[in-house]
Amino acid sequence: MHGINKEKNTSNSRKNKGLFIVLEGLDGAGKTSVARRLVDDLSRLGFEAVYTYEPYDTLYVKALKNYGEYRDAALDALTYAADRLVHYRMIIKPVLSRGGFVVSDRYYYSSVAYQAAGGVDPEWVLDINRYAPNPDIAIYLDIDPETGLKRRSGLSTRFPEYEKLEYLERVRWFYKWLVEQGFLLLVDASRSFEDVYRDVWGIVSGRITG
Repeated sequence: MHGINKEKNTSNSRKNKGLFIVLEGLDGAGKTSVARRLVDDLSRLGFEAVYTYEPYDTLYVKALKNYGEYRDAALDALTYAADRLVHYRMIIKPVLSRGGFVVSDRYYYSSVAYQAAGGVDPEWVLDINRYAPNPDIAIYLDIDPETGLKRRSGLSTRFPEYEKLEYLERVRWFYKWLVEQGFLLLVDASRSFEDVYRDVWGIVSGRITG
């Protein structure tokens, strides 16, 4: 069994530690826009707030891209797990240690959803990510893949191999599985940006004042 603590998305006093927030979902769900506005609003409130993303393009990810013909979902999962630990220790942990806020566009939940959709056991993906610290808040912005692809039409993507409708349907299924297992909080991202952001801000602000 994996060592991930599902209780991280419930209650936890901030005290003097920072707050680690993760946004998940298919491309086109609005993760990046929501994340950047969160950083802006938190900064206006006087907090140190930093935006980041995954995969973080460490040397692990750059090496993976050079071995396209040998890639599969298991190799991707292992590579992204290594990338994640470097990302956490280099970017996320220093901000949190100062009492700041980090808003990450994807985290290990993406590995579970995308690599499980490629045929890997989701419990194994959770297990190899057990040394990646849990976020304080993890939100899944849910949107159907067809709508996500339409929103992304004409835009560039870092990983075009993942932009196939049938594959994204499976990715969405595994995201919903993570919601059911208590890892993620679901927000309906099919609505207007303002409606989506209001719900996300409600979750985040509740942890700040709670």
